[in-house]
Amino acid sequence: MTDDASSFQVSIATDGADLLAAQRLRYDVFVDELGAAGPMVDHKHRLERDLFDPYATHFILRDMQRPPDEQVIGVYRVMTEAAASAAGQFYCEDEYDLTRLKASGHNLLELGRSCLHPDFRGGPALMYLWAALAEFVVEHRIDLLFGVASFHGTDVDTIAAPLSLLHARHQAPLELNVTANPPGAQAMDLVPVDQIDRVAAMRATPALIKAYLRLGGVVGDGAFIDHAFNTVDICLILPTEAVKALPRRPNGRRG
Repeated sequence: MTDDASSFQVSIATDGADLLAAQRLRYDVFVDELGAAGPMVDHKHRLERDLFDPYATHFILRDMQRPPDEQVIGVYRVMTEAAASAAGQFYCEDEYDLTRLKASGHNLLELGRSCLHPDFRGGPALMYLWAALAEFVVEHRIDLLFGVASFHGTDVDTIAAPLSLLHARHQAPLELNVTANPPGAQAMDLVPVDQIDRVAAMRATPALIKAYLRLGGVVGDGAFIDHAFNTVDICLILPTEAVKALPRRPNGRRG
């Protein structure tokens, strides 16, 4: 992990080269590291891509001290309601029924495809992406953020405790709740809450999910088993108060 965050630069993809750089990092993380697959994954050119990419906004984090072809160390993809309309749907509508969210009257923004180069996890890199996201939220007057976040692997038994704790302690209010779609839907209330070792359960929860929870995020009703991506997904919803709590930009450069 780098010690000099002053070399970080966040930008929004503006051309095909930027998008390809984001898709290459996604391939390294999601395909090589985590075993994801999909109909549009390009193994020859090492690109993780899908049909939503042309419609989405892509945040790209670079470490300008690295060689030019290795500078992209983090990416985040977001979709506004207008982008989802152009694409035909939000990405996670294949997994979750978003009826209540879409009828809430809130201005929505979907988060997805967040990943960091392994050398930069556990440091300030994610905060730079979130700070850029916070500026985007203000600029576009976003009221509510949502998106799927994942546990690696598809063996639900190994994550029964963290899923159950999320269901018991962090369930979204009914008016904002979403439900997992069949056939991938998976109940989350698998272990009685009084039988859960909370410390161990949180230790088994991915860092990104814990970060969303610290911001005030809540979870939808049910998980979704995504065999193609080799994950168990949950839908996280960040209400207005959580949006306002997004960290502002650290010292660094905006491209």
